[in-house]
Formats: sequence, C-alpha cells, structure tokens
Amino acid sequence: MAAPVTGIDPAEQTRAPSPLVLMQLSTAFWGFKTLAAAHELDLFTRFSGTPGMTARELAEALSIDPRPVEMLLTGCAALGVLQKQDGRYCNTPLAETFLVRGKPYYFGGFVTMLDKRLYRGWDKLIEALRTNRPTTWNPDQQKSLFEGEDPAMLVTFWEAMHSLSTFTARVLGEVVDFTPFTRLLDVGGGSGAYDIELCRRYPHLRATVYDLPFVTELAAAKAAGAGLGDRVATASGDFFTDPAFPTDHDVILLSMIMHDWNEDQDRDILRKCYQALPRGGAVIIAELLVNDEKTGPAPAALMSLNMLIETEGGRNYTPGEYSAWLGDLGFRDVRVVWFDAAGANGAVIGYKR
Repeated sequence: MAAPVTGIDPAEQTRAPSPLVLMQLSTAFWGFKTLAAAHELDLFTRFSGTPGMTARELAEALSIDPRPVEMLLTGCAALGVLQKQDGRYCNTPLAETFLVRGKPYYFGGFVTMLDKRLYRGWDKLIEALRTNRPTTWNPDQQKSLFEGEDPAMLVTFWEAMHSLSTFTARVLGEVVDFTPFTRLLDVGGGSGAYDIELCRRYPHLRATVYDLPFVTELAAAKAAGAGLGDRVATASGDFFTDPAFPTDHDVILLSMIMHDWNEDQDRDILRKCYQALPRGGAVIIAELLVNDEKTGPAPAALMSLNMLIETEGGRNYTPGEYSAWLGDLGFRDVRVVWFDAAGANGAVIGYKR
C-alpha cells in the first residue's frame, strides 16, 4: 500500500481529482507521432488489399529490427488504424479508406503536413504567444504561409483538404437546406469539394468555385472527374485584391476560410458578399465555431491556436461575432446551425435585405 503524500491529509487524497485527464493531454502527441511514423513508412499503402504481415515479415521488408516494428504495430492497433487477424496486422476500414495513397478520400497529405510543418510550429507556441507572430513561416521574408513550400507537399495537402471538405460538405448539405437557391458562389472554394457534394445532393443547383488560378485548375479537374463539369464552374481571382466578387449567384459560401484572417479582413469579405448578392440572397459561413462564452469546444479553440502559429491575424470566431458583423452590413434573419463534422461544427447564415 502506497504511503500518503507528505503534508496532505489521507482523506484529502481520496477526494482529489484523478490526474488521468492531464496524463491523456500530456501524452496526446504520442498517438499522433505513432500515426505519422506509420504513414511515413507507408504501412497502410503496403497493407492495402493484402492479408497483412506479421511483425517479423514487416521488419524484414523495412530492414528494421523486429523490436521497434512490433512496438509500432501494437501502437497502431491500439489507435484503431490497424487490426490483428490470425497473427497478421492489416488495415482497419478507417485506414483503408483514408490512409492508402491513391484512394479517393486519401487523407495522408494532411498527416504529413501536420508532421513536417505544423508540429515544428507548435513546438514554438510559447514564442508565438509572446510575439503574436506565426512560427511556421516568416512574414518578413515570405508573402504567404505557402511561399517556398515543397510543391509536392502542397499537392498532397490539397488532396487531403478535398477529403476533409467532402465529408464536411455532406453534413452541411443535410443540415442546411439549399433547395431555395439555384446558383452557389464558393469564395475561396479550393478544390471544389463543397460544390461537388452540394450539387450532387441538390440536382437543381449550379456552383462556381472562386479562388486563385492554380487552385481553380484543381477544382475544374475535380469537378470533371466527378461528372459535374457542366454544373461546377470556376472563376479565377483574389478575394482580397479583386474589387468585387462574381455576381449572378443567390447564395455565397465561405467554408473554412474566415479563420485565416483578422476581423477587418473578414468584414471586407462579407461586405463584398453583400454587394454581390441579390436581394433575398444568403451568405453561409461554415467554420469550427468557438462558443460565445469562449470556453470551447476544444477542436475550435485549438484550431484558433493553430491560426496563431500559421497566420498573422487569424483566429476562430464565435457565432456572436459573425452575427454582429453580418448585422452591421445589413444582413437580416441571421441564424446559427450547429452540427458535427470533421472540418466545421456550425454555420452562420444571413440574408440580404
């Protein structure tokens, strides 16, 4: 039996909260680095479509000692990305769907980006807090956070964002009714995942992806590959430097982009949305929303800190903040819809008077 801690009443020890939550928080990076190492070693792609391998077989294939290989496989099984059958480790459905290179929903690029770029930035979080400057890039030497980034890394990152956005868009299409709208403008729409999924769900809907030229090329290819090239168009531009947004759309989507910018920049984006919309048109902001009390939820709060290390002025905002900005610009009937998805947890919707 353990002796009581010196200076603390034994009865007080029994009433004290468990440090289990702190242990889980403190070691959370162990799980991520296990996943990242397995992905870098291409375990999931290697196991795809096979009965898997024993620890010794994998050790021989990788020219790594059996001890660390067995430990890695055990860790991956514990995390739910590998399973063991008849003594052989193989992919779980989760890994087979998202972590195998070349699969439609491949998410591995996001894992690589976090491991090779953001992990180092988060290691300097205290520096970011003290300086209020990003730590993953240098604004004094680079024009944007992606300038100088490995082009191959960016391609895999965009592919991962397409996967993330696809599943988030499906949930958005379920909780927000797009039936009243006919033409969607997706500002900063990236690869067009939202547009593809929303057009699939709403056959009457047509969409335009408005983004930088190299991004719209990707979006056009994705739309064509989905058989929606005739309904998902692209418009190249820069939503900051362009004086106005494309018109002739009755709903504008701002999906997972507003957290990248400061309040003045976001107000400018919303002002251009208001000007581009017809009377009765709507703007939909889909984001990881911080609650109005600014006590959570954790995914939104931590994404906000991620914006500290990645941007010069961005953060995750509250429904109240978005609602106030929309109201100041003349939007009416502002409402908030909460949901659960990988890339967003809610939408703030406003209508032009």
